[in-house]
Amino acid sequence: MVAARYPCAFLAASLLCAPVAARSAGDAPPREPRDPQIVTALTQVSAGRMRADDARLVGFGTRNTFSETLATPGRGVYAARDWLASRFRGIGASSGGRLTVAFDSYRQAQTERTPREVEVSSVIATLPGDDPTRGTVVMSSHYDSRNTDVNDALLDAPGADDNGSGTAAVLEAARVLAPLHFKATLVFACFDGEEQGLWGSGHYAHGQATAGSAVEADLNNDIIGASRGHDGVSAPFEVRLFSEALAHDATSPARVDALGNENDSQARELARAVAAIDAAYVPAMHVRLIWRADRFLRGGDQESFSAEGFPAVRFVERHENFDHQHQIVRTEKGIRYGDLLEFMDFDYLARVARLNVAAMATLARAPRAPQAFLVNKALGYATTLRWNPVEGAASYEVVWRATTDAVWTHARNAGNVESITLQGLSKDDYIFGVRALDSYGRAGAASYPNPVT
Repeated sequence: MVAARYPCAFLAASLLCAPVAARSAGDAPPREPRDPQIVTALTQVSAGRMRADDARLVGFGTRNTFSETLATPGRGVYAARDWLASRFRGIGASSGGRLTVAFDSYRQAQTERTPREVEVSSVIATLPGDDPTRGTVVMSSHYDSRNTDVNDALLDAPGADDNGSGTAAVLEAARVLAPLHFKATLVFACFDGEEQGLWGSGHYAHGQATAGSAVEADLNNDIIGASRGHDGVSAPFEVRLFSEALAHDATSPARVDALGNENDSQARELARAVAAIDAAYVPAMHVRLIWRADRFLRGGDQESFSAEGFPAVRFVERHENFDHQHQIVRTEKGIRYGDLLEFMDFDYLARVARLNVAAMATLARAPRAPQAFLVNKALGYATTLRWNPVEGAASYEVVWRATTDAVWTHARNAGNVESITLQGLSKDDYIFGVRALDSYGRAGAASYPNPVT
């Protein structure tokens, strides 16, 4: 680690992240330190710039995946794709040439829901990390849009919120983070073909898994730009964060019941870490954790990453307005339908973008989660944990909570060791996790300790 690249606001930052739990001397609730470079990046996030980017996306008329063959200049999904690539290339100038841009394209076969074969083409911008042992932290969105007919390539599908909002946020995050250095590689992904079935993200995530790449986190953003919902309720300082349980875990249901780890998937640990980081950096915003892969019987690109075994979560605005989603633009009985720019709240979008910037940057600078184990050789009221060391860790922190709690409530800094015994804390009564801290006290997600005898 180069100190000049990773400055610390506190000389004793490790103490800020070395809390330990209640009912034990010296224990305290977990806290997160604030990196001055990340704080500065947050101040650079611009609602006005995202408004301009979203307006440009809307200006392509439609970004339906099947509009790729439109001959009208400046209209259609490929016109939007080329503009996105150009925007990323312009942003890359501030990175000293480190940020690169590529298309992830392939031919998607016709399905029973679609009219023909189509080329799907996602835009991927990559900022290489400084540590070759680390994987990637992805911030994703989809840039395609739709109206009432998912395959209609001709009528307007402005897609200001779904998902011009997420795409504008990805561009803005790339802009403020491109000049900085990180241990992990940052990927800014704008996927095509989400509306037809998570096509672009599915192709990309599967490619990463096949190549053996380590995706440490995917922060997916889809419908994050409006603060007022269908019922008129406004929530300008609240956002939902969805995370799946064990849907893609090979563990049998009986084993999950025995361990009690149904709420401790990789996605849930990532969601807890993101919420804690964001509470430190953007305290005005409340990240509402939703224990569900996505909205009820709905989906998003984060599920493509989950399907490949990667930790993934999704940001969604607190109250969606269904008159403005998947609608042909029209006015009926005094109601304006359509996903239009006029319904956006760009100050709200800027706050959600800051949540992503803080989480992405912290996860990419903090050590990755260690592989942890819970030693259960004997009955008793003490709990022994051990873990494998990870590169860049200055110390390790054990976190825990009651089985009925949603987030970590207690923590103990174990120091730079590889095991700890917690007296008076029974593995029958608590859920435990282990996370690695760097010399500045930054921590990423905790890992759930697998039991060993």
